[in-house]
Amino acid sequence: QVQLVESGGGLVLAGGSLRLSCAASGSRFSINAMGWYRQAPGKQRELVARMTTKGSTDYADSVKGRFTISRDNARNMVYLQMNSLKPEDTAVYSCNANVYDREIFLTREMWGQGTQVTVSA
Repeated sequence: QVQLVESGGGLVLAGGSLRLSCAASGSRFSINAMGWYRQAPGKQRELVARMTTKGSTDYADSVKGRFTISRDNARNMVYLQMNSLKPEDTAVYSCNANVYDREIFLTREMWGQGTQVTVSA
């Protein structure tokens, strides 16, 4: 069973920085794309940033130039460095991975439990 576990959320003042981490664990799996989504109260979940195994990235327009996604493929980890945070970045941030599970021969979208990021003005 593959699991994703996030860490690094918290409360920060506007203009500050946070770094989120996500680790994938389990056995007999390989990961394709990994990324981060967020959901603010009363809003739909949206893509924040995503990175393929080969390093191609995709960012939401609202975070370009402020957030940076990175991966450690050997450790099955993905990171999100968030700088110049704004109150509108407040949301639950969830790690996402496109995982090929070799035990059941299926590719699935996996999600972490989410971590709260709160940016105060």
